[in-house]
Amino acid sequence: MNEITYSPFVIGVAGGSGSGKSTVSQQVLASFGAETVSVVMQDDYYRDQSDVAPDVRRRQNYDHPDAFDWPLLVQHVQALRNGEAIQMPVYDFTIDNRSSETILVKPAPVIVIEGLFALYDEALRDMMSLKIFVDTASDVRFIRRMQRDIAERGRSVDSIVNQYLETVRPMHKQFIEPTKRNADVILPHGANVPAVDVITTKVASVIGQLKQT
Repeated sequence: MNEITYSPFVIGVAGGSGSGKSTVSQQVLASFGAETVSVVMQDDYYRDQSDVAPDVRRRQNYDHPDAFDWPLLVQHVQALRNGEAIQMPVYDFTIDNRSSETILVKPAPVIVIEGLFALYDEALRDMMSLKIFVDTASDVRFIRRMQRDIAERGRSVDSIVNQYLETVRPMHKQFIEPTKRNADVILPHGANVPAVDVITTKVASVIGQLKQT
C-alpha cells in the first residue's frame, strides 16, 4: 500500500454504447500520462459466468445494470483511492466471460471510471469529484457499436442488430439515459474537442493543486 497525503480526483465518464466515452478517457490519459491517471474500465467488471453454458452466456442482457459485479468495482475504486493497487479483471467478449488474466492498475492522483453505468450506482458516484455524461446521437452510437463488435468481438451483423433492438436500445432508454441527471457536465455531440479541452484544463488545475499539498 502506498502512503498518500491527498484525496485522488475521481472522474466518472458515462454514456451510451459508442458515445465516445473511451475517447474522453484516453485523451485525459494521453494528456497527463499513466503515472498521473489510472483508468478503470467498467466493461471489464461484467459478472464472471464460468458456471454458465456458452450458448446461454451469449443470450444474456449485457446492457442491464445487473450484468455487472458492482461490489468488486466499488471495492477496487475504493482501494485505488486508499493508495492500493488492484488487479482489474479482463472480460473476453469473444467467449462472453472473464479471462484468466488481470491488469495491474496502480493508484494515481486522477482516477477515471469509464462505462455505460459509471453514474448509475450511488456508492460509486459518492466517490467521484467530477461526473461526465457523453451524449451522442443514437444513429452514430449504433454505427460505432457495429464497427467495434465486428472488428473486435467477432460478431455478425445480424446478431448486432438483434441485440441492439432487443436490449441495447430499450436498456439505454430505461437505465443509461436517466443517469444524465447525475452528471456535473454533459458533453453534447460526443467527445467534441472544446469540451474535452475544458475537462483536461480542469484536471491540470487539480493536479497543480495536489502537487502543492
